[in-house]
Amino acid sequence: MMFANHDLLLVGLSYAVSVLGSYTALELATAIPAAASRREKYSAILRAAAVMGGGAVWSMHFIAMLAFDMDIAVSYDILVTLLSALISIGACTMGFMIAGIGRYQLINLLPAGCIMGCGVAGMHYAGMAAMLMPMEIDYNLNTLLISVIIAAVASCTALWMAFCMRGYWQKLVSALAMAVAICGMHYTGMAAASYRPSGTTPTDSGLGAVSGDYLGLATFTIATLLLARVLLKTVSARRESGSVISS
Repeated sequence: MMFANHDLLLVGLSYAVSVLGSYTALELATAIPAAASRREKYSAILRAAAVMGGGAVWSMHFIAMLAFDMDIAVSYDILVTLLSALISIGACTMGFMIAGIGRYQLINLLPAGCIMGCGVAGMHYAGMAAMLMPMEIDYNLNTLLISVIIAAVASCTALWMAFCMRGYWQKLVSALAMAVAICGMHYTGMAAASYRPSGTTPTDSGLGAVSGDYLGLATFTIATLLLARVLLKTVSARRESGSVISS
């Protein structure tokens, strides 16, 4: 039987980057003026979706994957890893577009959340497929389905928060809760997996593979810097807009 441990530092950092990504996405989504043109709404929603899919979801997932130590050599297929990131961003974009373009209605929330949730779950399992190691992965179907349901519920919650939350404390609490849901989906998906030795390590898909002891910390640092920059620009633009209106 194979035993695995989690690096608690990376687990904590994965949650922290998910909180920051969720809060930044909420800031972007709630910065859309009511009188904005359709083009401006599209642009703002695309930015919010990219931050949610890339920062809150994918970055959390990849750092948490690197926190998973199976005491064997593991590298990550670059092409499949990039594909998993595109799946996450694409799913969040579709969800935000369905829920947020036009007049926001709760009736749009369920289909948008289900599409987004299935995409987020797809990102997770694509990310698992990116692992290059002398192991094969089997999944418990019941636990896998639970992880998909958690992803769909979390996505519905994220969309509702994105278009309904306005106050600072509301958005902060929402981001903390959203990060818990995202992490819950990830670790449920990890619990669905079991590993058996294969004797051979598969080759990468053509773009190479990445690995390293400090890859998790590097991913956290880069994601945090990018998200912080986006957040500061969003808050600054909102303040400038408010000062222009008041004057």
